[in-house]
Amino acid sequence: MLFPEGPAALSVSQVARYLKELLETDEVLREVWVRGEISGCKTYASSGHCYFTLKDADAQLPCVFFKQARLRSSAPDLRDGMAITAAGRISLYERDGKLQLYVEHIQVLGAGALFLRFEQLKTRLAAEGLFEEERKRSLPVAPEVIGIVTSPQAAALRDMLRVLRTRYPLARVVLAPALVQGAEAPTAIAHALDLLNEQGEADVLIVARGGGSIEELWAFNEEIVARAIARSRIPVISGVGHETDFTIADFVADHRASTPTAAATQAVPNIADLLADTLELRQALPVLMDDLLARTRDGLLRAERDLERQTPQYQLERFQQQLDDTTDSLQTEMQHILTLQKERLKGTDLLLRSLSPELTIARGFSVVRRASDGTIVTSVQQVQPGAELDIQLGDGHISARVE
Repeated sequence: MLFPEGPAALSVSQVARYLKELLETDEVLREVWVRGEISGCKTYASSGHCYFTLKDADAQLPCVFFKQARLRSSAPDLRDGMAITAAGRISLYERDGKLQLYVEHIQVLGAGALFLRFEQLKTRLAAEGLFEEERKRSLPVAPEVIGIVTSPQAAALRDMLRVLRTRYPLARVVLAPALVQGAEAPTAIAHALDLLNEQGEADVLIVARGGGSIEELWAFNEEIVARAIARSRIPVISGVGHETDFTIADFVADHRASTPTAAATQAVPNIADLLADTLELRQALPVLMDDLLARTRDGLLRAERDLERQTPQYQLERFQQQLDDTTDSLQTEMQHILTLQKERLKGTDLLLRSLSPELTIARGFSVVRRASDGTIVTSVQQVQPGAELDIQLGDGHISARVE
């Protein structure tokens, strides 16, 4: 059938409005329940509106859940992988020419198939210890070579290269190209990681891709990718999706970044900071050198004084002084001892004098001895008549006989 050309042609806006009215007047589509699994769920904090896609094995339907409808229905927080039934109306979003479900109410059916697969693999790998902090390695401070696993056509690669060039142009980048979406992507990512490890040139690896739905990011939830990250000898940074996206690769990797750009930021230091630190050190170096020289000079002076104290001349002088001090001490001690002895002798002399018979005789007494043996006579029983005696007086002796 041929359509005549002419002024009767409809504008795009007219067609869009017609389709919108047609859909909104349809008895089935005005109030419909749709069952499926949530994917690509995003809730904007500024507006409170929630956007997601309902999917099943063969088709998908964009959905919008406005804030007012969410509050009226007291719906739970939505996330990727949830199985739900959504009630609402199907209409056309004229600006984009997009058919979508305007949701008014939601019933949660449970976890979707993808979400269950995610949780099962996560539980199994966690039980093996692949998520433990103890096995995660620290990143090199100043890597020379950075290995990147991503798609060569991805905008994420351009963003990462820009960040790496800006922050740390000294590092060299080695790209291991890989599919990051689709059925063949998990094998390609694992092979690229193994290849970079075999090459052994990189100091740190980045596994990355930009944001997307749970299906688009699913390659990073596959076991083959998790195993490749776990066996990597080189530290791995995962930068998959957006800040709210979490994959199995994030849990296994040594470090998780919220985006590919953040992964590149984590991988290298900021050369501007390094230059500032270098300048600060250069300015501090003269002060440090002066302090070192002063401490070294003081140490040398102390060593010189110590060395002087070890010379024979110094030792001889020290010993001479010690000898003089000892001599003085001995002389003082001897003088003290002699003085004490003199005083003691004086006391003994006085005592002896006080006990001397001569003093007794001098006071008018006499000492009588037997002339035969000189024994002092203190009793009449000691002598017999006719015995010879010697009597000592103060000025002489008298010989006598006992009658």
